[in-house]
Amino acid sequence: MRRGIQIFIIAAILFAFYYFGFGVFGKTAGTIVSIFSTLTVVSLGFMIFMENRNPSSTMAWILLLALMPVVGLFFYLLFGQNYFKRRKFDKKAEQDLRTYDRLEENGARFHPDLSSFNPMQQQLLHLSQRLARTPISFSSDTKVLTNGQETFSTLLKELEKARHHIHMEYYIYRADHIGTRIQQILIEKAKAGVQVRFMYDAWGSMQLPKSFLRAMQEAGVQVVAYGSSKAFFLSRVNFRNHRKIVVIDGKVGFIGGLNVGDEYLSRNAAYGFWRDTHMRVRGEAVRTLQIIFLQDWLYMTGEKMLDAEYLSPELAESSGGAVQIIPSGPDNDRRTLKNIFFSMITSAQKSVWLATPYFIPDDDILTSLRVAAMSGLDVRILFPSKPDKWLPFLASHSYFPSLLDVGVKIYEYEKGFLHSKLLIIDGEVATIGTANMDMRSFHLNFEVNALLVQTESVQRIVSDFERDLVYTKQIIPDKFNKKKIPERFMESLARLLSPLL
Repeated sequence: MRRGIQIFIIAAILFAFYYFGFGVFGKTAGTIVSIFSTLTVVSLGFMIFMENRNPSSTMAWILLLALMPVVGLFFYLLFGQNYFKRRKFDKKAEQDLRTYDRLEENGARFHPDLSSFNPMQQQLLHLSQRLARTPISFSSDTKVLTNGQETFSTLLKELEKARHHIHMEYYIYRADHIGTRIQQILIEKAKAGVQVRFMYDAWGSMQLPKSFLRAMQEAGVQVVAYGSSKAFFLSRVNFRNHRKIVVIDGKVGFIGGLNVGDEYLSRNAAYGFWRDTHMRVRGEAVRTLQIIFLQDWLYMTGEKMLDAEYLSPELAESSGGAVQIIPSGPDNDRRTLKNIFFSMITSAQKSVWLATPYFIPDDDILTSLRVAAMSGLDVRILFPSKPDKWLPFLASHSYFPSLLDVGVKIYEYEKGFLHSKLLIIDGEVATIGTANMDMRSFHLNFEVNALLVQTESVQRIVSDFERDLVYTKQIIPDKFNKKKIPERFMESLARLLSPLL
C-alpha cells in the first residue's frame, strides 16, 4: 500500500506542476516539470513498445501518453503495468502447472477416443486440451439454466442438500434479497458442520458490507477476498477474478454468466428483464471446476486441499458428447479462451452464432468473423440494445460497420438486458461461461468456460438463441451507417480506448 500512496502523490504533484506550475512556481519550475514529464512519457512509451504487447494496445497507450501526458501517466500506473502482472501471477502459474502435471501423472488426464466426432471437432478438442491442460469428459451431465429464476432456484435446492462442503466463488456478490438468502444457507450449513468456503473478487464485490461477511465468518464460513480493492494504485484492480463457480460435495457444480444479485432475477428497474445463461454440471467435469476453485483458494490462502475427498466426483451417465471445463487468465500467456474462440470460428462449416453483452474483439477475432461471413457462413451476433456500461457499449458499436459490410447479421435484444455469453458453431459445438467477447476477457480477467461438443445442452442453447431472436431488432446496415457525426465520433473515441478497457 505504501507504494500505491507514493504513486498517487507523485501523480498528484505532476498534475499540479503540469497545470499550475507556470503560474505558481514560475517559469523555471514549470519548464523543469515539463521536461521531466516529457522524459517520463517517452520512457514509458519505450517500455510499452519493448514489451511487444498487442499492436492496438501498444498504439492506444502511446497515443494516450502523447496526447494527455498526465492523464496517460495516471492510467498507466493504474492499469498498464505488465511488470506487475508478471510478478503477481508467475507464482500462481507455477502452482497451477505443477498441479496439472501431478494430476496427469496420477492418470486424471488421459488421451480420449475422439473417433465419434468429425475432423473439425477432433481438432478443436485436441487444441482445447493442449491449451487448457484439463481433461475432456464423457461421463458428465450438463443442464442449461435459462435466466435467474431457473438458475437460483436450482442452486438453492442443491445448496440445501450439501453434506460435506460448499465452495463458492463469484465476481459480484450483493447483500440484497437473493444474496442474503444464499448467505443464510451458507451460515446454516457451516453451523451444521459443512465446510463452507466463500471467495469473492475484491473489486467486483467492493460494496459488500463488512458486517455481511462478518456474520458468515462468525458462523464458521471461511471467507476470502480475491485481490484487494485497497491496492487500487498498484494496478491490481485491472486483473479481476471474473469467475462464477459453485461446487457442492464434489458432486455438482455451477458455471455461467450470473453473479449473485437481485438484478440477475430481473428485480432492478434500471435493467428490467435480465437475459442470462448458466449451467449445472454433474459427474467427472465437476472435478475440474473443483480444481480451479482450489487453485484460486491456494493462491490467496496458501491452503492445499487437493485430496480425494474433494476430487472424487460421482460419474454421471452422459447423454452423449464431450464436456471440458476451461480456465483462462492473465497468468497464462497462451490466451486459452481467445484462441479456442478463434479456432471455433475459423473451423465452422455452416454457422457462427454469438451472444455477448460486450463486443470488443482483437484483430484476430474480428478478421475470423469477417472471413466466415465472406465464406458464406451464417454469422449472427446477439447484442443488447441498451447498455449497462456506456464506454464498452459505444466501443462495441464501432466494430459493427466492418461486420455488416460483409454480411454479418447483428441483432439488438430489446426485451431487457442481454448478459449471456455464448458461442455456437454449426449447431453442434458451443461454449458457455464467464468470458465476454472482449479484450478484457481475453487478456486481463480470470475466466472459466465450458466447451460442449454434441451434447443435449448444445441443442438447448441453440433453441434459446433462436427464441431470443424473437425479441430482437436486426441492425440495417444503411440505417446504421447514417448515424450523426457526434455519435460516430463518440464511438470512434471509445474504440480508441478499447484496448485499455
